Amino acid sequence: MKKETNRWVVLISSMGILLCTGIVYTFSVFAGPLAELRGWAVPDIMMAFAINSAVGPIPMIFGGYFTDRGWAKWIARIGVVLFGISFAFTGQATSIFQLYLIYGIFGGFAQNFAYSACLSNTIRFFPDKKGLASGLITGGMGGAAIIAAPIANTLIERYGVSQAFWRMGLAYALIGFFFSLFIRSAPKQAVPQTAVASEKAPAPAKTITANKNWKEMLASHAFYLLILMFAMGAFSGLMIASNASLIGQSMFGLSASAAAAYVSLYSLSNTSGRVFWGAISDRIGQIRAVIIIYSAIIFAFILLVSVNQVWAFAIGIVTLGLCFGGVMGVFPGLVMDKFGPANQGVNYGIVFIGFSSAAFVAPKVTASLAAANDGDFTKAFYVAIAVVLLGLGLSLVYAKRKTVAKLAAETV
Repeated sequence: MKKETNRWVVLISSMGILLCTGIVYTFSVFAGPLAELRGWAVPDIMMAFAINSAVGPIPMIFGGYFTDRGWAKWIARIGVVLFGISFAFTGQATSIFQLYLIYGIFGGFAQNFAYSACLSNTIRFFPDKKGLASGLITGGMGGAAIIAAPIANTLIERYGVSQAFWRMGLAYALIGFFFSLFIRSAPKQAVPQTAVASEKAPAPAKTITANKNWKEMLASHAFYLLILMFAMGAFSGLMIASNASLIGQSMFGLSASAAAAYVSLYSLSNTSGRVFWGAISDRIGQIRAVIIIYSAIIFAFILLVSVNQVWAFAIGIVTLGLCFGGVMGVFPGLVMDKFGPANQGVNYGIVFIGFSSAAFVAPKVTASLAAANDGDFTKAFYVAIAVVLLGLGLSLVYAKRKTVAKLAAETV
């Protein structure tokens, strides 16, 4: 008899793998020492991070294709091991081109291979807790910097930046390989009651979502609403993530060390928000959670432009961090809820283009507006408010269409 799969073991193992690949978010810790070692400009070095983010949808779709066909364990294993190796060799790059190739392209492909497999596979085990599972998995990746950043600083001070890359990359490749041993592929449909060991099986869903492949998804109006909503929701979070320290110093008079503490607070809020909003969405529904999240983002930016006090900056940073985490934690379940679990890997990979587009645009727009206004981010905040207002409007349209569709189904 085939051994039953404990879904919590798969969840914890997936979190472990994404804790390893989440080291990508500590890249700013390495940028200064790497610039000093190689004589490169920091903005040129940070372009490697932008490339890493921009290539995301391609490996997510490709990895999702094989994950949807039962290869989750191998895709996760290949992804995390290759990411660790690419991170290790990043410190050996002797030209900007090599940095872009090793960290930007190879690292971006490997990281998102693992991300696609871990996320899309695991939430299939949790038809009753999609939001919580998604929040915990993405929270693992978002929270990696909290652990990795101090380790990276210590290694850089003791051994130099090249050795720090090498040691951390190889360590995470080995740790990630270990966690991959416990990954099991979920069925394409919701997990039946007999498939979950060591716990009470989840109650079957009240309604069955029709599975749609990527072609059918692209033919639906809902897809275009979702990809735009995802981009607009992520825009503000990415704006703050790339500029939190500068905003604190230039607009609220914080010292560099105090601003750095707020960056850590933002990261912690981002991580917590993925779990918090994921769990909330299981209770009130994903689209209702999205509407509340977008409303909270607007409130936070209005507070930042209206009150020039440190307490306002603190509340704004925490709120925006929680909401950015919420966007990342809720959207995987939202996509699965609409298009079914069978093709979640490919479908979410395509919708993820919305996030990657925002990741490429938001930091550039923010930096340009701040530079044109002597370091004042007020105009950038107004742009963010406009973007999120549009996202909120689209969310309300999506919610109304969903309600109409549900009523139509009940009358058949």
